[in-house]
Amino acid sequence: RLLILDEPTTALDVTTQVEVLRAFKKLVRGRNTSAIYVSHDLAVVAQIADRILVLRNGAMVEHATAEAIIARPAETYTRQLIGAAHVMPATVSPGRAPPGTGPSGAATPAPLLRVSGVNAGYGRSGQPLALRDVSLEAFASRTLGIIGESGSGKTTLGRVIAGLMPIRSGEVGFEGQRLGTSVGTRSREQLRAIQFVFQMADVALNPRHRVDKILGRPLSFYFGLSGAETQRRVRELLTLVELPEDYASRYPRQLSGGERQRVNLARALAAEPKLIVCDEITSALDTVVAQAILDLLRDLQERLDVGYLFISHDVSTIARIADTIAVMQNGEIVEMGRTEGVLTPPHHPYTELLLSSVPDMRTDWLDTLTLPKRSGV
Repeated sequence: RLLILDEPTTALDVTTQVEVLRAFKKLVRGRNTSAIYVSHDLAVVAQIADRILVLRNGAMVEHATAEAIIARPAETYTRQLIGAAHVMPATVSPGRAPPGTGPSGAATPAPLLRVSGVNAGYGRSGQPLALRDVSLEAFASRTLGIIGESGSGKTTLGRVIAGLMPIRSGEVGFEGQRLGTSVGTRSREQLRAIQFVFQMADVALNPRHRVDKILGRPLSFYFGLSGAETQRRVRELLTLVELPEDYASRYPRQLSGGERQRVNLARALAAEPKLIVCDEITSALDTVVAQAILDLLRDLQERLDVGYLFISHDVSTIARIADTIAVMQNGEIVEMGRTEGVLTPPHHPYTELLLSSVPDMRTDWLDTLTLPKRSGV
């Protein structure tokens, strides 16, 4: 008689999220079931809830009908949640041109990363293929967004670039040099230059190690630091990701989800990389914390000139941070270009499907939604 749904769509891509939300609404209505839907994303809650209760620090902030909360929020915190919800921004940034490009776009700067005709798969034989003839370029101090549904090949591409997964054919080049196909065949300098930030900080950080040891390991491995030098640099890294210096003595379990993700990012920054592969690093965070991480990434990019390969299933997140976008479906890139160009009509049919599946901040969006037909590659 009562169904409690705790963040059931948080880690899902937008097209799957639509299907799951529709299934829940049908179940609740068809079986006369009451439901409590727990979520950090007000745009999702608006599609399924009749009434909304806003909580903060264990206390009720606001409680009203869904329509009233969305259209006429009474509290500042509720408005903050609405502002951070996973909806498409009102205006899409055109995306910055590669550094060194002139006003006319005539100059062609050398890319930091070049992926050429890469094929990769799982298993001993490398079949079935997870990547099919993938080619792209990424530039220093710019963000390349990789977008697609679960199983589209996004994470596999990131792992291939970082050397965490071998390729069957093609090549990955960095600063004009061909990289080895695995971490074991790359130099320490090449490993240092490309860092990988994993999706789940809970899993990526050793729960038995304090933050100072977690951050100290790359400092020792890449730069040979020890003792007071390591402690000084650890404090600098914590300040860089906007965490107090005394967090160095804490264990991951003593940190919030957003704080753990900042430590996860600080560990990558410890190597002083030129490119960071960010694999769904905001997907498990609430919308307000996720927005803070995006703001931090932009600030770090301006200060450090680091490039990002930002992988996400959330089009609205990619729209907020990427300069260029590559859309992936079934292991292939089906559309690629500057952010404004990719997200402005006309779209590739698959891009149109992804964009159409991003919720609007209104209570009748799901009920009136008609998605374009899915097309193959």
